[in-house]
Amino acid sequence: MTTTTALLDVQNVHAGYIKDLNILQGINMRVYPGELVAIIGPNGAGKSTLAKTIFGLLTPNTGSIQFKGQAIGGLKSDQIVRRGMCYVPQLANVFPSLSVEENLEMGAFVRDVALQPLKDDIFARFPRLAERRKQRAGTLSGGERQMLALGKALMLKPSLLLLDEPSAALSPILVSTVFEQIKQINQDGTAIVLVEQNARKALEMADRGYVLEAGRDRFEGAGSDLLNNPKVGELYLGAGKAH
Repeated sequence: MTTTTALLDVQNVHAGYIKDLNILQGINMRVYPGELVAIIGPNGAGKSTLAKTIFGLLTPNTGSIQFKGQAIGGLKSDQIVRRGMCYVPQLANVFPSLSVEENLEMGAFVRDVALQPLKDDIFARFPRLAERRKQRAGTLSGGERQMLALGKALMLKPSLLLLDEPSAALSPILVSTVFEQIKQINQDGTAIVLVEQNARKALEMADRGYVLEAGRDRFEGAGSDLLNNPKVGELYLGAGKAH
């Protein structure tokens, strides 16, 4: 970390899908430039709701969200994208009827730059996508689709990437592949918020993590500290069970 100024600063955020019914109950979290921050917790804890609120798909009822020092709570998603943040949802994250290459081009919809160098970068990062560049996204395997969703987001060269359950429904081998790619994207300088059910794997590679429970941030700390915290292990990591 080269600066003490947070790239993303979420303070006392309450939000939900129905007026006066908050799923998030006063969440606080920060992400610093270049960090990989894991968000873990049981089903229904508010992990995906938090990602959607940060990205403008939900409007906070109270609290503040700042990105690069500017308030973004209440902005629409396309406005947030233009400021340098991208979001990869768990589902419906590619255009199935378009080719791999067309999907990447759609990913750069707000950029007024030459697309070929950007596409070349993505194909170099994901050689399997290069092999399938003319193939319709709907015919790709689950792992290839996840690669394409990541590549589509990277076409915008974001400062911050929000990933919602990228390992969901993938085979163990593909889970490892996707996590390796996420780690590499982070090592290349992109800050990442990783919302993930595979808590142990997420914390193993995270700089820091937050454990949500019932819409609140119950634990926060370095990924390794949370992994070794007996309470976190017992409640959220299935301590003593095989993974």
